[in-house]
Amino acid sequence: MKLYGALLSPFVRKVAVVATEKGVSYELARGGPGNPDPDFLAASPLGKIPAIDDNGFTLADSSAIALYLDAQYPGPRLLPDDPQLRGRVMFFDEFADTVLGAAGLKILFNRLVGPKLLKVGGDEAVALQGEAELPRWLEWLESTVPDQGWLVGDTFTLADISVASIFRTLAYVGHGVDAAARPKTATWYARVTQRPAWAVVAAQEDVMAVRIMAIAAA
Repeated sequence: MKLYGALLSPFVRKVAVVATEKGVSYELARGGPGNPDPDFLAASPLGKIPAIDDNGFTLADSSAIALYLDAQYPGPRLLPDDPQLRGRVMFFDEFADTVLGAAGLKILFNRLVGPKLLKVGGDEAVALQGEAELPRWLEWLESTVPDQGWLVGDTFTLADISVASIFRTLAYVGHGVDAAARPKTATWYARVTQRPAWAVVAAQEDVMAVRIMAIAAA
């Protein structure tokens, strides 16, 4: 499977972890706004990442791709069959992609991606706005995370992948999980990072992360 995007993106990482959990190998390919590659644009008409080409089947949007992979391939189910549990999983996926991700990505883009990686500058006022928005959502999550197990039900699901992926990205700009302030979240996040599939994707990302942090420090 071809996966368009970079693992710095929490949404690309989400798809990579889902694919790895399902035993689906992938090859990363360049993609993103402004990329004129016709194959990428065929897979992602909006020009956004992630997108996939799975043996000729193309699809964009991380949540849509996760649903497709979970239905298409055997292996651990990441979306429960129970309607209520499935609804809760999709709620956490939406929480991660919108309010938590929206606040965090304001910081990421305006302090790292824009000024350091793309060389297009950043807006510090927007980054500060993101920092002001984050605590509300982090405190809500801390009040919701179970003492043991996973975010929804008794099994590891897309909910855990989606939320944890945002935290991995926020660590690039100093806003990863704060164990002192939010111990329940930190304990849960540690459980996620111990998943073999997460570790495989993290090891792949670590190679890129070294280069990114070197650029950020320059």
